[in-house]
Amino acid sequence: MTGFVSFVSSGPGDPELLTLKAARRLAEADVVLFDDLSSGPILSHAGPQTELIAVGKRAGKPSPKQDHVSRLLVEHALTGVKVVRLKSGDSGIFGRLEEEITALTEVGVGYEIVPGVPSACAAAAAAGIPLTRRLTARRVQFVTGADVTGDLPQGLNWAALADAGATTVVFMGKRTFPILAQGLIDHGLPPETPALLAEAVGHPQQALHRSTVAELAASLAQSRGDQPALILYGSLARS
Repeated sequence: MTGFVSFVSSGPGDPELLTLKAARRLAEADVVLFDDLSSGPILSHAGPQTELIAVGKRAGKPSPKQDHVSRLLVEHALTGVKVVRLKSGDSGIFGRLEEEITALTEVGVGYEIVPGVPSACAAAAAAGIPLTRRLTARRVQFVTGADVTGDLPQGLNWAALADAGATTVVFMGKRTFPILAQGLIDHGLPPETPALLAEAVGHPQQALHRSTVAELAASLAQSRGDQPALILYGSLARS
């Protein structure tokens, strides 16, 4: 007997931003494996019968390894139950979704993906800005600020990232942004390019900090705090 896995995207953290389908899957689930940023009020949508298992990974803190998470997912699904793998934001954006899908397909477990509100979109909405603008911000690009070791990834497309005509969103980049910012400036991005640090988006402690690329890099070099954050830079970040 084989169960079924729903990869459910919880959005940025505000339970009111859950999709109807996401809320329904949580209510129907026998088991929910959830990330740290998908905990709290969102889990109140799970039914009274649901087993809740925390598998979140946070930079700089003790966290389960990815192979352990994938193994748990497979083990529960193989007992024939309905499993929800709850991921923050949209599960297809820097959520290591493919690795977990691969683990399921190797043993023949079926799955579905329930999309959600990307945290980048939620951050822009919270700041009251669009991600695109006709003529001046025609392109949006998402990039991770950390590889599996937590360092700035190698092989970045500096020309694209230093394009002042794009809106760029950096995920998991507080620690590495000072290095990234220097690379951007070295590749032609004006230091005064507007930047927005959006912390704990969708949570009660949400905070938005507007500055410039150079100023934000200097600030983060001194102090980063422990709140999860996105960094947006480009002309629209000043609005």
